[in-house]
Amino acid sequence: MLEVSKKSNLLEQAIYTYSLQDVAEPNLYRDVFNYEEVPKVVFNHRRVPMNMPEDIWITDTSFRDGQQSMAPYTTDQIVKLYEMLSRLGGPYGVIKQSEFFVYTEKDREAIERCRDLGLRFPEITCWIRASREDFKLVKKLGIQETGILVSCSDYHIFKKMGMTRRQAVDFYLATIRDAFAAGVIPRCHLEDVTRADFYGFVVPFVNEIQKVSEEAGVAIKIRACDTMGYGVPYPGAALPRSVAGIIYGLQHYSGVPSECLEWHGHNDFYKGVANAACAWLYGASAVNCSLLGIGERTGNVPLEAMVMEYASLRGSLDGMDPTVITEIGDFFRREIGYDIPPMTPFVGEHFNVTRAGIHADGLMKDEEIYNIFDTGKILGRVPGVTVSKTSGAAGIAYWINEHYRLQGEDRVDKHSPVVTAMKTWVDRVYEEGRNTSLSNKELEAQYEKALAAGAEGEEKRA
Repeated sequence: MLEVSKKSNLLEQAIYTYSLQDVAEPNLYRDVFNYEEVPKVVFNHRRVPMNMPEDIWITDTSFRDGQQSMAPYTTDQIVKLYEMLSRLGGPYGVIKQSEFFVYTEKDREAIERCRDLGLRFPEITCWIRASREDFKLVKKLGIQETGILVSCSDYHIFKKMGMTRRQAVDFYLATIRDAFAAGVIPRCHLEDVTRADFYGFVVPFVNEIQKVSEEAGVAIKIRACDTMGYGVPYPGAALPRSVAGIIYGLQHYSGVPSECLEWHGHNDFYKGVANAACAWLYGASAVNCSLLGIGERTGNVPLEAMVMEYASLRGSLDGMDPTVITEIGDFFRREIGYDIPPMTPFVGEHFNVTRAGIHADGLMKDEEIYNIFDTGKILGRVPGVTVSKTSGAAGIAYWINEHYRLQGEDRVDKHSPVVTAMKTWVDRVYEEGRNTSLSNKELEAQYEKALAAGAEGEEKRA
């Protein structure tokens, strides 16, 4: 049967309605996920159209998923980070929501103190176990929306829950109705969607969620969770690993609107950011992230990375303040004691620091040659150099100018006598066996010596 699509205005085949396949044995996709081998990426060369939503945004899970892999934040730390998230997201709320735990007194105190800040964004939501008592707790706290776990791969349904697919669907739907009965809006987290039978379980299940949503007259958000990081952003990749295929299928066959569709990824195979961007490109309005990517195992999608992806895809920060990213990185180091790997993009101490002399020479001529963008303006961090055996005279000169903030005629170049004197000392130190970078304190001492020696030489010549 053919019909004109309201979305594309083209003559298309009528949308096929998928029915739940209540299989007797679990489909574990062993040809793809052979546990004794690296998971395979399979292609069927089916491509779906890009469908970037009119509005896209970021949601935060730092105080939920982020706390599951590190020492819990103190209440004061949560409040400060929440305030910084609000400033980072800007007045239009590009960082739209942040989810919290609600089980302990400390969790609930943090929620109340964050509320007391009076900030519009990010909206406080939560995540709970799927039980009536937990729904009552959420309602009592005055939180409108909560995430609930609806695991959807046969690994979880058969192996963890000990149910059939039909039993799992019935249990999940009853839980959703319990949430509505308690006056709470559920957000359904499709756990392990990248190992699930997409058209045999996921789509039929989401279709039934949509019916409950229509009955209640309330939109239910669907969070597609790449729990193990198996998703891939490649065009033509086959399900269940295709991010584009998952987003397209949830929209095309289950009618989930973009504003109700969210991607939650993990970084086990280094694809967290690419997969999240792919979800945006193919129709999801929201991507769920955590600060610094801190989360289960290899972590979640780094929130600061998606701030930059947003700006890249939209051509604007839309009111976001990326200098807060630097504040957040400093806060994690100083106040939380979290060890950020120094080369981590945007927040690592050395993300825009070079050790190569040829790069330092380029920075001295024009920092745009070797800096990704104006990091001084965008992140409040000018590019720097670390002086070592490969820095050369250019690296030393750049360090002097930036460290002492020399301007105009006071700036030195790689031929300056003070630079020559310091380079002689640096070369000697490494010839004697040193194999680590030089500290600012060591360089400051040598700079003072070189200046003094230069001044003494001028006096003698006079």
